[in-house]
Amino acid sequence: MGNLDTVDLELLAALARDPRATVVALAEKLGLSRNTVQARMAKLDRSGVFLSYERAISSSALGFPIEAFINVMVRQAELPHIITEVVRIPEVVQAHGLSGQVDLLIRVACRDTQHLFDTDARILAIEGVERTETSLAMGEVIGYRVAPLMEMARREA
Repeated sequence: MGNLDTVDLELLAALARDPRATVVALAEKLGLSRNTVQARMAKLDRSGVFLSYERAISSSALGFPIEAFINVMVRQAELPHIITEVVRIPEVVQAHGLSGQVDLLIRVACRDTQHLFDTDARILAIEGVERTETSLAMGEVIGYRVAPLMEMARREA
């Protein structure tokens, strides 16, 4: 994955600016043939550059306006089982394994504070989970972004 050339980076920058752009529109914008863009997109896809094709949807719009981050401390030997159980909890919208004192950082979306309390209790009830700490998300101040990294990579290429 770290072997992106200038054309790949320009293609990714164009997609970042307009995620709905068609192959034809990208080809016109970049001065490339449609076949070249399609081949590059397929190569990027195979190499794991694209994380997801899932459209980002607001949890608030679905009726889950409370978001929180739950720090989870676990018995390490139980981690595979714990992850299997966490996946079954629909309120979990994202989770990361961490190094340090916190083992998992779980992002949840809930209807209200009681729902959040119940969701945290379900996580805490999983065999091997030792402790949780919950923080309410007050608002996203910087959304997920890679455009600055792409710009840096393009300057270095």
